[in-house]
Amino acid sequence: QVPLVESGGGSVQAGGSLTLSCMASVYTARSNCMGWFRQAPGKEREGVASIGTAANSTYYTNSVKGRFTISQDDAKNTLYLQMNSLKPEDTAVYYCAAGKPGCTVYPFTPGWYNYWGQGTQVTVSS
Repeated sequence: QVPLVESGGGSVQAGGSLTLSCMASVYTARSNCMGWFRQAPGKEREGVASIGTAANSTYYTNSVKGRFTISQDDAKNTLYLQMNSLKPEDTAVYYCAAGKPGCTVYPFTPGWYNYWGQGTQVTVSS
C-alpha cells in the first residue's frame, strides 16, 4: 500500500484558491505529525504547514500564514491544505509527509519526516 498519495494540484491565477488532499495509509496515518512541504525549481524543499495529529496543533511558515489552512479528517485518513489568495511565489511541487516518532509541529524540517508522497504541481500565474 502506497504510504501517501497527493491530489488537487493545478494551475490558477493569482488570488485564486486550491485545495490539496493527501490520503494516508493506515500505517502512516498513525504518525504524531503530518506536514506539507514544497519545492520550487532551484530551491530547497521548505516546510509550509504541519499539524499534530493528537492535539490538532498547527504550525505555518510565515509566508503562508492567514492564507493557507492545514486540516485532517481522521475518518478518511486524509490530510488537506486549503490554499487561498495564491501568489506566483507559491508555485512549486507540493509534498505531504508523515513524521517520524517523536516529531512535533515545530521544528518543521524535512529530516523529521520519513514518508513522502509523490508530489503535486501547483502553478500560480500573475
